[in-house]
Amino acid sequence: MEYRRLGKSGLKVSAIALGSWLTYGTVTEREASMACVKQAYELGINHFDCANVYGATPHAAEVVLGEALRPYRRESYVLTSKAFWPVGEGPNDRGLSRKHLFAQVDESLRSLGTEYLDIFYCHRFDSETDLEETLRALDDLVRAGKILYAGISEWPANQIAAATSLQKQLGLHAIAASQPVYNMFQRYIETAVLPICDDAGIGQVVFSPLAQGVLTGKYRLGRPIPEGSRAHTERVKHFVERYLNEATLKKVEGLLDVASEVGLSLSQLAIAWTLRLPSVSSALIGASRPEQVIENVKGVGVALSEEILQKIDRILSA
Repeated sequence: MEYRRLGKSGLKVSAIALGSWLTYGTVTEREASMACVKQAYELGINHFDCANVYGATPHAAEVVLGEALRPYRRESYVLTSKAFWPVGEGPNDRGLSRKHLFAQVDESLRSLGTEYLDIFYCHRFDSETDLEETLRALDDLVRAGKILYAGISEWPANQIAAATSLQKQLGLHAIAASQPVYNMFQRYIETAVLPICDDAGIGQVVFSPLAQGVLTGKYRLGRPIPEGSRAHTERVKHFVERYLNEATLKKVEGLLDVASEVGLSLSQLAIAWTLRLPSVSSALIGASRPEQVIENVKGVGVALSEEILQKIDRILSA
């Protein structure tokens, strides 16, 4: 396993992180969840991601993940969670207010069975809470030892810039991590988010590097959607359907040829491509079977030549 520095912090995270969105506490059985975490840990993955809204009910996935990690020394892994999305019907059961952040961190700690979170993310930007309130709450959570590092997920570039500027001005603990979507088909962060984060020393923990499974090659042009896949799961199929068009699937066919040329599976090629950027600290994967973890880890440490990268870019820009 390769370990990368999270931005300019001193924290080292595995190049692959194991997530629990759409898996633990939902469609994946408890035993399979435990097996995936065990396999990941044995392969050297030290980075495990969760959120208060993952699972069939709030904090359900945290309970499963906390149980799966219990056999291991707490100091040996990096554990994360998030808050922003509604977890109830009350007016303060959502957002990034001081009240909601403190309540959700405490509930996440109870659910995970831990005394602290290594990284706590603001799951989206909250236009209804003053930015200073959110940043001071994060700073106080760090000072209280409940979280070690603060992060953001899918924040617009201008809001990241405003946050980093305000933290410097107020002398607050800096944001350490950004968790945006990033894969061959969604590259918006390259324009503004990466330059702003690089300048501020914020590391990227990118999610959906396999584009909801489309970059595994399981969805093929002119072929039926595989049974049991996310595209067949009512609750989540809309996340996949955005990719299931002729133009994208034609690109998948070309990418499969490139993967074959370099002796990789498509998922391994996609992981290697994502990790080519020094700004990316971890690529966050999901898994419902241990074999998927093994498959994806093989994309770590693969250096793609400039010729191959150019071939990929030509396919993607066609």
